[in-house]
Amino acid sequence: MSEAFYSHARLYDLMFPGGGPAVDFYRAGADRHGGRVLELGCGTGHKLIPIASDGHPCVGLDFSSDMLAEAQRKADERGVAVEWVQGDMRAFDLGRTFDFVFITANSLLHLHDAEDLVSCFRSVRRHLAPGARFVFDVFNPSVRLLAEADGVRRTRESFMDPDRGNVSVDVAEIYDAPAQVTRGTWYLSTDSEPDFVVAPLEIRSIFPQELPLLVSLGGLRLVERFGDWSGRPFAVDAPLQLCICESA
Repeated sequence: MSEAFYSHARLYDLMFPGGGPAVDFYRAGADRHGGRVLELGCGTGHKLIPIASDGHPCVGLDFSSDMLAEAQRKADERGVAVEWVQGDMRAFDLGRTFDFVFITANSLLHLHDAEDLVSCFRSVRRHLAPGARFVFDVFNPSVRLLAEADGVRRTRESFMDPDRGNVSVDVAEIYDAPAQVTRGTWYLSTDSEPDFVVAPLEIRSIFPQELPLLVSLGGLRLVERFGDWSGRPFAVDAPLQLCICESA
């Protein structure tokens, strides 16, 4: 249901320009563990291109051919070599192992069913070299915010498009509690082109108590869980669940 959202790769990069502490965190992790690096749900390469520029052999896997095409363009522009692979993070076989595997920016939350999450973790497990680390970040669900998802369309932000000018972003969301999925519709508009993009985006919530169990069912062990990019311990008010895992 979210595929259309990622078919506008250039607009995605304008809306979510990347950079910041998340990039620094994953670059440091890749440097620490060395060797080959794999990112699942790599998008347009916000994290992986900087890691590759540090000299690491990198593979990026994503479901969206549009996002991968933009990632390739950006890597070529920077003169960085990355192997881009179109595939499904739920089940993949790259025929090799990696020293550092990561999924960032809530990309894991496109998998809504517990079975799909466990299948993803099992695929990751098969691709981990001895001593490798698997790292991912997902938001820490807020029951209050989920309850406020009432389906009303609201303006969330705006960004500047060199071709269109100022683009406003409206979002309408409802929370499907039994599925633990926030079902949203994103609307991109300019004064002259109202709703020139209307795309669904559906994101699962993984609650703190269930997360270690899902990881364990996938053949992994949760080593550490941080609450932000600085490495603060995970707590009730933490915005993130930043998880460091290894093979069980």
